[in-house]
Amino acid sequence: MTDSVPQVPPPGSPPSSPETHVIDFRAAEQLLAARDPHGAVKLLDSVIAAHPESGAARLLRARAYFASAQLRRATREFELIVEREPDNAFAHFALARTHERAGRPEQARRHFRLAAALDPQPDYVAAARFDDPSPS
Repeated sequence: MTDSVPQVPPPGSPPSSPETHVIDFRAAEQLLAARDPHGAVKLLDSVIAAHPESGAARLLRARAYFASAQLRRATREFELIVEREPDNAFAHFALARTHERAGRPEQARRHFRLAAALDPQPDYVAAARFDDPSPS
């Protein structure tokens, strides 16, 4: 029988707890709003490591990746969210914007249309271009 060694945070780092994860998440929101997406990603990485099922943290990290032009990472994160929450209109819309920015118009159009079908708000419907029958 082996004794398990408790994981101790490195010296000088704050202890990890659900409360610190909430604080980090809120701080990441503020950093993204202040146009510091890299700082937001750094905070969110630890939150997601502790709570990989958190859709809100993943969505915020995907937005931060997009804001910092890390389009591959943003795409992967938005795709994971859409896979887990196929009725999340905002995630489809954001994934479409990511595809659009990366020069993938067909994938963008598909997700714009899904977003508009799920939530027909004006921005989503306009981006879906339902009146344009030609491929993008």
